[in-house]
Amino acid sequence: MSEENLRDVGGEVLEEDLDVEGTLRPRRLSEFIGQPRVREQLELVLEGARRRGTPPDHILLSGPPGLGKTSLSMIVAAELGAAIRLTSGPALERAGDLAAMLSNLMPGDVLFIDEIHRIARPAEEMLYLAMEDFRVDVVVGKGPGATSIPLDIAPFTLVGATTRAGALTGPLRDRFGFTGHMEFYEPAELELVLRRAAAILEVDLRPDGAAEIARRSRGTPRIANRLLRRVRDFAEVRADGAVTLDVAREALAVYDVDELGLDRLDRAVLSALVKSFGGGPVGVSTLAVAVGEEPGTVEEVCEPYLVRAGMLARTPRGRVATAAAWGHLGVTPPPDVTGQTSQPLF
Repeated sequence: MSEENLRDVGGEVLEEDLDVEGTLRPRRLSEFIGQPRVREQLELVLEGARRRGTPPDHILLSGPPGLGKTSLSMIVAAELGAAIRLTSGPALERAGDLAAMLSNLMPGDVLFIDEIHRIARPAEEMLYLAMEDFRVDVVVGKGPGATSIPLDIAPFTLVGATTRAGALTGPLRDRFGFTGHMEFYEPAELELVLRRAAAILEVDLRPDGAAEIARRSRGTPRIANRLLRRVRDFAEVRADGAVTLDVAREALAVYDVDELGLDRLDRAVLSALVKSFGGGPVGVSTLAVAVGEEPGTVEEVCEPYLVRAGMLARTPRGRVATAAAWGHLGVTPPPDVTGQTSQPLF
């Protein structure tokens, strides 16, 4: 899991958050909240494999960051009673890296590759044969004397996760037997996530406080859990420890999370788009430079929610601010700007 997808509400990654993420992860499908369609489909895939006594088909999970793709991969291994090996696409730069990992798998193991769309091409081509025939070809030597040695590997299940399903090559995408697309959560589902996390963390979370945090969590469980921990800090230091509606509002104001769930970086993107570039269109790379972030962070972390909230539009010429974005920043839009005024998304 990349650190850019673990951005804190203030824009930084906290080490304690990396540890707590693991504590809050559900261990079984029955504990996983939300994504009912994907859960039902995945349950059928796993149960069918268990009854046949064979590894299930390879699984691809796609969707925005923070919706539970890594958690589901661990649940797959737990439900199968198998070990799991975790890696990421950017870490597999050479075919030899992947060959070493595949050769160490035991029968039935689960291999999880996060951000699989970023895997290097030589490793991806080796993965084709491994997924279909459970075999890899290891090249020994160089030049005319090079020899390809076939190496059998144990039957395994690959679980791939991606925030950009469209960036996957066709041959790789077609080798997955099951594809699940993760959707943003509704506030009621996030309240269940928050109540479960509050019980684990021993936080005195009141119903109105949970509703307020859920409403500002951008439909993302990871953000909801992180906001809960920051509000807990505020409640313990500046209140009596109970997370009520008023405490949640005051805490979220301190951490720069506004009524629509936008944080400092989101507002910086909108502000640059509106005030520096007149509402656009502007390219994502230029926009990223203007806010001092990587283009991938803007495109994968900020944009999905801003587009869903109706504040930003992607056009062939670049990113464009809608009337909702102008209104949210308190700026009067030009007459030719389209879109509705800002409203809470969830």
